Formats: sequence, structure tokens, C-alpha cells
Amino acid sequence: MLDVRPVGYVIGLLLLALGGSMALPMIADIVAGNGEWPVFVEAGTITLLIGMCLSLATSNAVPERLSRQQTFLLTTCVWLMLPVFAALPLMIGATQLSYTDAFFEAMSGLTTTGSTVVTGLDALPEGILLWRGLLQWFGGIGIVVVAMVFLPELRVGGMQIFRSEAFDTGGKVLPRAAEIASTISTIYLAITVACGLAYRAAGMDPFDAIVHSMTTVSTGGFANYDASFERFQGPIEYIATLFMLIAASPFVLYVQMVNGNGKPLLTNSQLRAFLGTVVVLVGVTAATLMLVDGYHPEQAIREAMFNIASILTGTGYASVDYMLWGGFIIALFFFCGLIGGCAGSTSCSVKIFRYQILFAAMKAELQRVHSPHGIFRPRYEGRPVGTDVLSSVMAFFVLFVVTLGVFAVLLAMTGLDFVTSISGAATAIANIGPGLGDIIGPAGNFSMLGDTAKWLLAAAMLIGRLELVVVYVLFTRRFWRG
Repeated sequence: MLDVRPVGYVIGLLLLALGGSMALPMIADIVAGNGEWPVFVEAGTITLLIGMCLSLATSNAVPERLSRQQTFLLTTCVWLMLPVFAALPLMIGATQLSYTDAFFEAMSGLTTTGSTVVTGLDALPEGILLWRGLLQWFGGIGIVVVAMVFLPELRVGGMQIFRSEAFDTGGKVLPRAAEIASTISTIYLAITVACGLAYRAAGMDPFDAIVHSMTTVSTGGFANYDASFERFQGPIEYIATLFMLIAASPFVLYVQMVNGNGKPLLTNSQLRAFLGTVVVLVGVTAATLMLVDGYHPEQAIREAMFNIASILTGTGYASVDYMLWGGFIIALFFFCGLIGGCAGSTSCSVKIFRYQILFAAMKAELQRVHSPHGIFRPRYEGRPVGTDVLSSVMAFFVLFVVTLGVFAVLLAMTGLDFVTSISGAATAIANIGPGLGDIIGPAGNFSMLGDTAKWLLAAAMLIGRLELVVVYVLFTRRFWRG
């Protein structure tokens, strides 16, 4: 029988860390002179007490390594349980959200989706705004660790192709994860600080610079204003674009660079494909804005760069209501969101490397059709792609499309129109943020949806953030039989 005590122990420790982190927005409210700081004392106390009880109750069963079953269960339970408690300040604080809305907001934050049900952001106290930013920042670093340690080890979605490229865990998941998390945390923090300083130098006030640096580097997209990034124009958009692209690049390359090997930054095929995709999409979008909408070249390039980077990386900032840019751009942005950034980054969606493997498999199949007696194998970065990787990637694509269809149908059954249903399902599974249409588009938010739709979208966020298979495997009878 599966021993869940190690899973409970780790979750207990993470709840302790989550409860302790509530001191930061509490301090922000005290410094700002707001009367909201007791909210974080109350929520933090509840979270700390439950985390302490859980960790103490399960501390007698902490093995040197986690089994595959325990690792799958832990990965899902962490992203499921943390929003349960992260929602508390949003429910009892100034936002006065229902628990459904608070859980939706917390899940959106920790999965770095960026969809929001909160209105009146401009008038909210600093503590709540900082808490939303912190949730995304924690979620960003968390998913990088999961992508670099757990997913290659568990052979999820073709991620095993990066096993030798990152760190050799050797089956000892917990100790190695702590070591890798320490290295990544330093790099992640350094990038966040650099982003915040750049925002400040470009004219953002200190508080906005702090919060937006966290939501930019996490590619989360929570902003401090209802108008999202529309409040910031000019050089700040270029800065945001740069750091969104940095955060959507493989963090293993930064680890290698810190260790004295910067060559992979220039030779990595996934990074080159990602940046090439950005250039093509920006070129097409900017040309359309100039030729059809009469934009000035600099403005067209700037808005195209910012919004393409935001959608492609899954950040979800919006500097304009791009629903006004016409049907072609809307369709382009929809499919752009289904591409994603690089594996091992804070970005989301399908990921560039899976498309590379898919195209390599298609090329090999066409070669076999042309030359039936030849031997052709898909290759990635010059190496043959194993059948296990190829099967895993193909399974991911099938699951992604089926999941998108199922959630779109379920959302439509709640009474939503076609555009809202399909774009809502896509934005949740791909963890993008805004959807399309008048309700959940860049000029709206998700507050108008019913509770059933919000719970469905929260589930889709979790499933999409954890690469689908990690969650779905828990629903198989064989998993629990061991």
C-alpha cells in the first residue's frame, strides 16, 4: 500500500513556509499604514498551525528517496493544497472574495496563469497586491524545480530527454531537489532583482517595480491595476519583454553559465527555435498593425513585441485591448498561446521542444514514405530521439487536445458562449491568463463567470501546469495498486 506520510511531511513543511511568507504582505500593510495587516496574522496563524501539525504527525516516515508513486502524488498535492491556504487572505481581506473566487485567484497565482476575478485592483491595499505577486513568484520558482528535477525523472511528456542535460538525480529525489532548488533560487532571485531595478530606472514607483518584477519573471502576469500593463508605455514595455523572454528560456542554461559554460546559450536548439518563433510572430503582427491599422513603426514593433512575448510565454500582461486588432491577430494570438516557451523555464503551454520533436517525427515519416527501405529516425539536437521520448511527446499532444476539448464542452454546458468556452479552456490549460471575447478578454476578467465554471477552470490550471500526465496518472487503478 502507498505510504503517503512522506508526502504529508513535505506538504506540511511547505505550508509552514507559506504561512511564514504571509509576514511580508503584513509588513507591507503596516508600512503603508493600512489596517489590513491583521488579515495576514490570522491567515498565517491558521496556515502555520496546520502545517506544523501535519509535518509533526508525519515526521516519522521520511525516506532517503521518494518512490515514483510518491513523487507523482507529492507534485500534484503541493499545487492542490497550497492554494487552499493561499486563498485565506483573499477571502478575509479587503477583496472580500467568496471562497470559490479566492481559491480561483490563488490557483491562478501559484500556477502562474494570471487569470483574475478581482476588480478594483487600483484601490486595493499594498498587502493584497504584494500577496498576489508573491504567489506567482513562488509558483514560478516551484515549476522550474519540478521541470528540472521531477518531470525528467518521471519521464513525463518527453521531459526525460533533458535528464542528462540538467542534474543526475540518481533516484534520490528529495536531497537532490533541495540542492537544485538552492542553485535555481539564487539565479531566479538575481533575475528578479535585475528586473525590479530596470523597472525602477524606467520610472515605475518602488512598490510597482517590486510586484511587477515578481510577476514578470514568474511569467505570471498579475498586475496592480485593472488596466494591466496599459498604465506603462514606452521603455518599460521593452524591459518587460526582455525579462519575459529571459524567464521563458531554459534555466539549466543559466546554471551552466554560472558554472563557467556559457556556450549552450548560443548553441541550444530549443532556445534558438523559441527566439526564432518570437521574431516571426512579432514581424507578422507588427506588419499587420502598420499596414492595416496605420500604427507608427516604433509603436507597432513595441506593442507587437510586448503582447507576443506576453502570450507566447504565458505571462498574460496586456498593454492594449488586442481584441480591437481584428480577426487575424486574434486567431494568431490564440494559436500563439498554444506554443509556449522552453522546457525548464517558468513559461507554460505545450513548449517549443515538443513541436521540434513532432516536426522531426513528421520529417522522418515523410522520408520513410519516399524511401520505404531507408532507415530514418527523428533527431533532436543531433541525437536520435528514443521511442520512449517520442511516444511520451505524442501522448502529451493527444492528451492536451482531448483535455482542451473536454473542458471547452464542460464550460459551454455552464452557459458560456463558444468563444469564451474555447478560449477559457485554452487559457487555463495553457496557463496564459486572459482569454478572448468581451467577458474574459484582455479588457475583462473572470469575475462574471459562475462558480461551476471557475472550479472547472481552476482544475484546468492545475492539470495544465503539471503537464497533464502527472495529474491524470492519479486516476488510474494501477497507480494505487502500486
